Amino acid sequence: MKICVAQTRPVKGDIHRNIAQHKKLIDLAVVNKADTIVFPELSITGYEPELAQELATHLEDSRFDDFQEISDVHQLTIGVGMPIKNDNGISIGMILCQPNQARQLYAKKYLHADEEPFFISGQSTVSFIGNKNNIALAICYELSVPEHSANAYKSGAEIYLTSVAKTAEGVEKAAKSLSDLAKNYSMTVLMSNCIGHCDNFVSAGKTAIWDNQGTLVGQLDDKQEGILMFDTNTEDVIAITI
Repeated sequence: MKICVAQTRPVKGDIHRNIAQHKKLIDLAVVNKADTIVFPELSITGYEPELAQELATHLEDSRFDDFQEISDVHQLTIGVGMPIKNDNGISIGMILCQPNQARQLYAKKYLHADEEPFFISGQSTVSFIGNKNNIALAICYELSVPEHSANAYKSGAEIYLTSVAKTAEGVEKAAKSLSDLAKNYSMTVLMSNCIGHCDNFVSAGKTAIWDNQGTLVGQLDDKQEGILMFDTNTEDVIAITI
């Protein structure tokens, strides 16, 4: 299985342009015969909590139909970040398009205190993906919550796939946490981060992969968009930037 984490430079609140850029990176994943590609936290809008109320949508929004079509044609699971609304409020969501399946939602359960004025704890329709259902999903702050990774491990996760929006300092802290998590649970860990301005900070990229011994085996820089791909059979890592 080949798993990609994408690194994007989102345009604040511009869903149309961000979808177009996502497709370019998805094309790279298709060419390299990937099975899964996941994008950073709130990748379609950019990480912009103050715009969430205005931009939030529902799981079946037709603007994401192209992603589902690509998923079906190329047998590629695609996870994109979007604020999702329901009767109780707005959650930080990852819309999941899986081949020839109904669209699913992974929603961030554990929120940072700064997010609570804008979002509610989310209710996911799925927490694991992959052919063997062994890839656990996490969004940003959740990787700092020991209960989250512990539950993933107890549920049989072999891969921990995180979608984030983090500063340089945040990336440094996350790298230590994710390396330790990989080593302690013998899980391969992948982190997808964005670059550029988000909310009131600059996101620092450095999208990365750690093997199941906690060793950093691949990383993008803090300037370029691209994908980082891990082959679970060969443990090869490929980095492609645009």
